Amino acid sequence: MSTCSRCGAEFSCAMADGGAAPCWCTALPAAVPLPVPGQPAACWCPACLTEHIAALARSQPPSPV
Repeated sequence: MSTCSRCGAEFSCAMADGGAAPCWCTALPAAVPLPVPGQPAACWCPACLTEHIAALARSQPPSPV
């Protein structure tokens, strides 16, 4: 099990836990550059990463038509 570096929740990360299949996060849009410079690489749980992606989408101005 992995621990979310944002909220502390435990979750399964196929990359960190050695799973054979791709991690669940690879199906989501790229939203967080990893690793963060000056900090050890750390994953976020599905809830935190999904919420972060939604917040980014809300903060984006509409594209001009």
